[in-house]
Amino acid sequence: MYPAPIETLQSPTTIDEVLRQLSARDKDALPLAGGMSLMQAVKARVVRPDVLIDLNGIAELRGITKDGGNLRIGAMTRYVDPAKPLLGATPREKALVTMWERRVELEGFGAVMEGVRNAASGLKGRAIAGPHDYEQIPALVDRSRPRVGNFLSDLDTRLAGAPFVAGDRFSVADITTLATIDFAVKAFAISIPEEHRALTRWYEAVSARPSASA
Repeated sequence: MYPAPIETLQSPTTIDEVLRQLSARDKDALPLAGGMSLMQAVKARVVRPDVLIDLNGIAELRGITKDGGNLRIGAMTRYVDPAKPLLGATPREKALVTMWERRVELEGFGAVMEGVRNAASGLKGRAIAGPHDYEQIPALVDRSRPRVGNFLSDLDTRLAGAPFVAGDRFSVADITTLATIDFAVKAFAISIPEEHRALTRWYEAVSARPSASA
């Protein structure tokens, strides 16, 4: 059972409408795409939005469309803004972004979700996402906390030698990392340790970007 009814489901048709609706509601609104992970998080009481903004009606975000005889992917992070490539500008940058984003997913987000899915009462029998049912293992909740702590420590070490996660340029690796840390803060009520100065510097800088509060 959901902890509380969702006040409104909005269905914008453009990205500009989405940004306006998210900005108007601040932290009370969340975007809903094609997957069901958000609804599972709502059911598990990890997040409690008043408003859900359905992205499925936005033509610009549809999976694959024809464009002048070519195919393009909806997210288009590889070339939508050539001046600010989120996936790297050079072969080396692209490799580093891919590597670091994958590390964040495995070592950070994976650790957070291990704890959430094995602890949330709303996910009993659904400890692993997908078509099959798996029972929760309480011991994995205890293991996930030090995993998250080690992830933050390793990230602090990395950021002591680079301004951003994948190097000198803001990238999708930073976006994934910010989302992971924010989710960890909500799920485990943790904060970045004071001794992690490099990570704190990065977190404050990235959180202050306009896109982080859109």
